[in-house]
Amino acid sequence: MNFRRGIRRDEPEINFIPLIDLLLVILIFLLVSTTYSKFTELQVNLPSASAEAVAERPTEIVVAVSSDGRYLIDNVPQPQGTPAVFSQSLRAAAKGRKDPTLIIYADGGASHQAVVNVLEAARLAGLAKVNFAAQSSGNAAGK
Repeated sequence: MNFRRGIRRDEPEINFIPLIDLLLVILIFLLVSTTYSKFTELQVNLPSASAEAVAERPTEIVVAVSSDGRYLIDNVPQPQGTPAVFSQSLRAAAKGRKDPTLIIYADGGASHQAVVNVLEAARLAGLAKVNFAAQSSGNAAGK
C-alpha cells in the first residue's frame, strides 16, 4: 500500500550564484591582502678571461657594390662584365694572400643580381669564405 501517492518529491537544486559571489569576494580579499615583494636581483660575479691578442688578422678582400651596379675591389673600380670576368679580378686580388676572406659591402639600393654576381664570381675564383658587412642602426646616415 502506497499512502503517499499524491505527494511528489522534488529534486533539490543547488543554486551556484551565491557560491560564485562568495568566491569572488574571497578572491578580491586575497588580492588586496597579498603583499607583493620584489625579490632582490642576484649578484653574479662573472669570470674574466685573459686571451692573447690575435697575432695575425685574416686577410680580407673588400668588394663594394654600389646602387647603380658598379663594383670596387679594395677601393679599385672594376670593369663591369660577367661573373667569369669578375672572378679573374678576384683571383688577382687574392693572389699572394693566404686563405682570404671576401667581405661584401652592398648598397641598400643595389640589385640582388649584382650581389649574386659577386657571389658567383667568388665561387668561380675559389673563395670559400664570404661575409656580408652590415651597418648598425645607430650609425645609419641621415639619422
